[in-house]
Amino acid sequence: MRLKATISYDGTNFAGYQIQPNARTVQGKLENVLTKMHKGQPVRVIASGRTDQGVHAVGQVIHFDTNLEIPVENWKKALNTMLPEDIEVLHITRVADHFHARFDVKNKEYRYILLHTEKKDIFQRHYSYFIKEQLNLDAMKKASSCFLGTHDFTSFCGSNSTVRGEKVRTITDIAVIQQDEKIIIRVRGTGFLYNMVRIIVGTLLEVGLGTRKPEEIAEIIHVKDRSKAGNTAPAQGLYLWKVFYEEKS
Repeated sequence: MRLKATISYDGTNFAGYQIQPNARTVQGKLENVLTKMHKGQPVRVIASGRTDQGVHAVGQVIHFDTNLEIPVENWKKALNTMLPEDIEVLHITRVADHFHARFDVKNKEYRYILLHTEKKDIFQRHYSYFIKEQLNLDAMKKASSCFLGTHDFTSFCGSNSTVRGEKVRTITDIAVIQQDEKIIIRVRGTGFLYNMVRIIVGTLLEVGLGTRKPEEIAEIIHVKDRSKAGNTAPAQGLYLWKVFYEEKS
């Protein structure tokens, strides 16, 4: 049977989601636990997408196939008992054999958290990006609206990306939200390029700091040149927040 699970993880001590030789990864830990449960038989885990080193997940989605006769309601406890403390299974359910955690995704939501205070909080250093300079949130909100819709996001794709072909993606929602001492940049879309959200955030920060104007965003998108966009924001502020599927996945 095929099982679908929603998981959270603290990306601080992982080399990213995707399995890598001689590195601690989320996929590696998941597959090691499942292989033990299956008496040494390898079990492949498929995720909605990979996250980079230092990036966190609140609602990553995975699927895997199993022949174990374990009631579905017992899988969550069984996995969490064996997984490290920085990975947690939140929910698990049986799905149709044709369900695919990656290819069936309809939308993903990422959130980037900025700690906007006078003094750095060392206890938040792995979970937000500290910035003390004054930010013009109105300008950032105005600039963010330029990303809405379907565009070629070549300018917002990491230069070391392995993506071939067109880099057209659709942003369905974007917001810049102030919550006490935190600024949250929420981005939802049908798909994302390598480092796309972090480059969008880095560019919006330059707008907020006054080194770019909101009106420049449209031209940056148009020229399809990575060097024209802002710096890539650090990994630790980024969270894969939620993955959306059709209701009857």
